[in-house]
Amino acid sequence: MSEPVALAADHGGVELKALLVKDLTAAGIPVVDLGTNSTDSVDYPDFADRLATALKDGRATRGILICGTGIGISIAANRHRHVRAALCHDETTARLSRQHNDANVLALGARVIGPEVARACLKVFLSTEFDGGRHVPRVAKLG
Repeated sequence: MSEPVALAADHGGVELKALLVKDLTAAGIPVVDLGTNSTDSVDYPDFADRLATALKDGRATRGILICGTGIGISIAANRHRHVRAALCHDETTARLSRQHNDANVLALGARVIGPEVARACLKVFLSTEFDGGRHVPRVAKLG
């Protein structure tokens, strides 16, 4: 994948975001880093909104959101009709989020999964295509 990937995190996910930005950059994947870049407390909905805007205006085709659990930031992101954010905890959920749901945003919980699991989820998320077929009408109902 060589299309830009947008990343955003709150203070709970800033360290994991930095690690994933480094991995993506090393792999030659363009990164749109939407912050935060500090452990100072911030509000996760603001960063979900930043990522949703980046997808809508075409700066990225997929996104990664990270907060402490991944729950709050995924809820905030899914308020946007063009976002299909999937909270994933392992490679299987990351793969199925793409295959069955055409998820365009991977949500991760930095306090719930470790960096190696996050890296594995990211790799699978970016390399898996949407299956289409019987899933198309279902996904169409989401947006």
